[in-house]
Amino acid sequence: MDPRVAPALWTELLAQDVMKEMGGHHIMGLCVLKWGYKFFADLLDYIKAPNRNSDKSIPMTVDFIRLKIYCNNQSTGDIKVIGGDNLSTLTGKNFLIVEDTIDTDKTMQTLLSLVKQHNPMMVKVASLLLKRTPRSVGYRPDFVGFEIPDKFVIGYALDYNEYFRDLNHACVISETRKAKYKA
Repeated sequence: MDPRVAPALWTELLAQDVMKEMGGHHIMGLCVLKWGYKFFADLLDYIKAPNRNSDKSIPMTVDFIRLKIYCNNQSTGDIKVIGGDNLSTLTGKNFLIVEDTIDTDKTMQTLLSLVKQHNPMMVKVASLLLKRTPRSVGYRPDFVGFEIPDKFVIGYALDYNEYFRDLNHACVISETRKAKYKA
């Protein structure tokens, strides 16, 4: 998709793709916090929109998990999973993991391994951004908003040391801002 298109439009288009593949069954959405919350909320709004104008309703439930991996703009290499304690409710359900950015793939592979232990009927991953990086092992999510170069992105709930989440757009952080807001 073209990144110059308004976020609402590309999120709506991704929601349509999700419904084509997962619609008709209970969908359990898992939001990877903190970064993915805005994309998650927008995506679910568009997934639920057809339910409002139809006599058919697709059951949806949500849960949240936090994966801590960054300090400044560097991955620590250590993935800490916080939340998602009741993943046993996944058994037999369609499961949609919503993530902000996939870069090294290590984080998503760890989370997918955890989720698959609970025998969901289907597991799909939607990511706002997919980084083209030499550190990637080649994992590609089922639904992708944009492929981007290997740069640190802020805005649209993506942060740099807890700053810039409030921007309504996503952009690359400048070296000046990195220095100013370094932890």
